[in-house]
Amino acid sequence: MFKSVLFWKITTLLGLMILMMIPVSQLMDVVQERSGYRQSVVGQVSESTSRAQRILGPLIVIPYTLREEKKNEKGEIELQVSRHQRYVLPESLVVNGKPNVEIRKLGIYQTQVYQGPLDFQATFAPPDLADLQHSNVTVGQPFLLVSLSDSRGIKSISALKGTQQQSKFEPGTKVNGLSQGIHAPLALASLQKEGLTADFTLTLAGTSSLSLVPLGRSSELMLQSNWPHPNFLGNFLPDERKVTDKGFSARWRSTWFANNINSAFFYDDNIMGENKLPTFTTSLIEPVDHYQLTERAVKYAVLFLGLTFMAFFLFETLTGLRVHPIQYLLVGAALVLFYLILLAFSEHLGFDMAYLLASVAGSGLIAFYLSAVLRGKLRGMLFAASLLLLYGVLYLLLQSEDNALVLGSVLLFGILAGIMLLTRKLDWYQVADPSRLKGNTAEPEAATVAASNGDNRFRLWK
Repeated sequence: MFKSVLFWKITTLLGLMILMMIPVSQLMDVVQERSGYRQSVVGQVSESTSRAQRILGPLIVIPYTLREEKKNEKGEIELQVSRHQRYVLPESLVVNGKPNVEIRKLGIYQTQVYQGPLDFQATFAPPDLADLQHSNVTVGQPFLLVSLSDSRGIKSISALKGTQQQSKFEPGTKVNGLSQGIHAPLALASLQKEGLTADFTLTLAGTSSLSLVPLGRSSELMLQSNWPHPNFLGNFLPDERKVTDKGFSARWRSTWFANNINSAFFYDDNIMGENKLPTFTTSLIEPVDHYQLTERAVKYAVLFLGLTFMAFFLFETLTGLRVHPIQYLLVGAALVLFYLILLAFSEHLGFDMAYLLASVAGSGLIAFYLSAVLRGKLRGMLFAASLLLLYGVLYLLLQSEDNALVLGSVLLFGILAGIMLLTRKLDWYQVADPSRLKGNTAEPEAATVAASNGDNRFRLWK
């Protein structure tokens, strides 16, 4: 086996493939590094404006003070005063928002920033405070609470219009664990008698995504935006949605029967798992993430290198023309350079134009080089055309992620069928026989003339 010319040729090709994996792996690191730069820009824009917004509220908070006489460590009776809070969730919650999305650029990178009004309509039943009607309990002034992820995004807030109550919102939440938000004081007597119907408008700005915790016994969120590339996340998909080139509209609905959110507020003082509460969420995504597409394209580099080296191997085996390992290596370098060109120009021209430019540039370079290596312009153009065809198939694979497995399977089947068709009459024992190379004392010039005169003997690397 170790005397077989075919064995050493295949071993050399495998070694070249392993060698080419070094720049491919480095290229993958470059893609991830550039993607990290883009994410840092998104973070910088968020720090300069406001982060992704998560809205918790409105809900009513009723503070109360409990006085109890307890024995201390010395057995003496002391009066202990503790402060508590009771939460009242809305019976119905309807939010109608129209966030307008703008593009913010920093260098060659960009991200989305939204801003727009959110109209809140919440209805609260009169709270049951019978268990607080004791001489040692003092009920404080209740207030309406709206918690946000980033208060810097508050551009304006209207006065609270409620049942027999009108109040202005104040900064802060007055609740431990909810550091950012707004609150509006309420009248306890009116609240116990009639409940509350709260209407107000909050103009809010944020980046990346917008979420609402559906606190109401029945909750509804309606959003209309000019951004045509939404991504609906969270624990509930919208019941209705419409996405066009001019924007999107969506409507979410949920009840306590579906989200069991009221159980998180069953106990006083603490909101159980506040960060884990279910949400209605929409995020703003890029229509084409060229870093993700480039990363997926690089993963096919091994396939491209293998197919190209296989094509060279079959060509020299079937025609007698010899291709030196250095020539294999140079063509492999040109294939790897395709991905670097794609990454570099996609940051400026977009993925589609960059892909076209990189494909034409790489195929043109290989066609020019192989025209000399394979001793014929037609042969070089044929390889370039085949390479362009592979790039076209790769583009389809990248654009159709759901059908990538089907397309890839068909491609591999077609390539295998072509190889089997071309080599169906090839005597591999004759190709691997080292005796064919013995006794050939002809000068290199004579061998070249013989090859040019149509000598079809297989010429393998010595």
